[in-house]
Amino acid sequence: MRIVFFLLILLTGFTSQKINAQEALPKDYFEKPLDIPLLLSGTFGELRSNHFHAGIDIKTKGVTGLSVSASAKGYVGRIKIQHGGYGKALYVFHPNGYQTVYAHLSGFSPQIEEYIKKAQYEKESYEIELFPTASELKVKQGEVIGYSGNSGSSGGPHLHFEIRDYNSRPMNPFLFGFEEIKDSKSPQIFALHAYPLSKEAHINGSTERTQLKLIRRNDGSYKTESIKAFGDIGFGIDAYDVLDLTYNKNGIYSAKTSLNGSPVFESRFDKFSFYETRYINRFIDFGYYKENRRKIHKLFVQPNNDLSIYSNILNNGIITINRHNEDKNFEILVSDFKGNTQLISIPITSEYKDDLNIEEKAETAYFAKANSASSFEGDKIDLYIPKGALYEDTFLDIKFEGLKIDLHEETTPLHKSVTIGFDVKEFSPEDQSKLYVGRVTSWGSHYYVSTYRKKDRLTTKTNQFGTYKLFEDNTPPSIKPMNFKDKQWMSNFRYMKLEIEDLDSGIESYRATVNGEFILMEYDYKTNTLTHDFNDDKIRDTKNDLKVVVTDKVGNTAIFEAKFYRKN
Repeated sequence: MRIVFFLLILLTGFTSQKINAQEALPKDYFEKPLDIPLLLSGTFGELRSNHFHAGIDIKTKGVTGLSVSASAKGYVGRIKIQHGGYGKALYVFHPNGYQTVYAHLSGFSPQIEEYIKKAQYEKESYEIELFPTASELKVKQGEVIGYSGNSGSSGGPHLHFEIRDYNSRPMNPFLFGFEEIKDSKSPQIFALHAYPLSKEAHINGSTERTQLKLIRRNDGSYKTESIKAFGDIGFGIDAYDVLDLTYNKNGIYSAKTSLNGSPVFESRFDKFSFYETRYINRFIDFGYYKENRRKIHKLFVQPNNDLSIYSNILNNGIITINRHNEDKNFEILVSDFKGNTQLISIPITSEYKDDLNIEEKAETAYFAKANSASSFEGDKIDLYIPKGALYEDTFLDIKFEGLKIDLHEETTPLHKSVTIGFDVKEFSPEDQSKLYVGRVTSWGSHYYVSTYRKKDRLTTKTNQFGTYKLFEDNTPPSIKPMNFKDKQWMSNFRYMKLEIEDLDSGIESYRATVNGEFILMEYDYKTNTLTHDFNDDKIRDTKNDLKVVVTDKVGNTAIFEAKFYRKN
């Protein structure tokens, strides 16, 4: 037994060395992309909704339009413009194999703007993705390439900045320098939780997750009262970091645990791949998050969690307390990138109880395995769950009710999307065209989810459990001018603005023409605004006929027409 344990320690240490081996990073290669003091509202690896934050969010003084410069020489190798997501984003490829990303921009340098506008007019689309060659859009270090903004799904003006390696994996920008960003404060611990993880495990007489009271010591560290435990147990923290000169609650950099001084677990945000970011729902206590809107960072690794941010893992970070264990001391060390730490000590005493009230999981007719596909059917609805969608084998609570399905519990995470199919042959083809799948919220409203049509069948793919139902939309979108009226002179206007809105299935597409020719309009879904920039120089007649066509997600169409006059 001792030999096996020694080999396990040796193997764990060897694996840890491989994982932690640092590549030679160019510390002085990248410059800051904004010519202002660097203050951050978001750090690398922060726990966001269904993903880890892939860069840093740089504050822009609450305004848009600050000059954004290339962090190093290279060329713009990718441009992506979309209504949501990163909004207006540039990807610069550098000679050393790295990439930098600049997202949520409001605009681009004249050369890049001209390149993009040409492609948008050729495609007749605002949303576009381009891959310029290495010779088309070369940039020098410090050259202005764009302007900070609030485009896409940004919640306020800022610059999202990333550094990616040669495999397009986002890396922590702090690894490359940026010493200007100051952090002299230790991470803050909001809460500490303990988890019984085996069938007969218990903590302080409970078989459920238990929040432990934190006691502040004179040196600033924490301890808890001695806990009485038995079986396999693990711990989780709700923690955040605060940088100097800002009030934002940022993500922590690393968390380490040890038992009686021996390493048990470590997570560290240096780098990850986009394919693994969905594992955040295994990394956190997902059920607790859905119920309390707080993210607990689990300090143990459960099955079907392939995150690469772990190292120094012994027994998946789980500790085993048996009847004959001596008292133990478990420690958690939380760190930020600058080396500021917060320590938590947890004394553990072995105590076995055999009179526990262990709640058995309810069995249902719908049993789905994590590592194989499953399918279930109701009268008019069918469900397909692919292999790897669930993290654990689960008895699902499913209710089929006509053209509505109550699909299990929102507190259970999904790693992959499941497919829900609806049989709509009872509807006429005309009525079918107005149907869509909606997700019903806990407060009774609903919203459109992507709906696919094939013959007498509607399907949707979803990555979260909940209630899904068919809805009908027969109302076209609304279109209203915002800064002009019919037959108005607009010679002194830089922009033409309209409000478009659809209160049911939502906006699917729009198209604007002047005198029968396509004009580019930018759609900001956050403000329901369509904007045309007259500086595009596409409108050259004095008398102009404007036509805007807007279509919702089931094909209802609205048309707005007006005349305007303009001297060029």
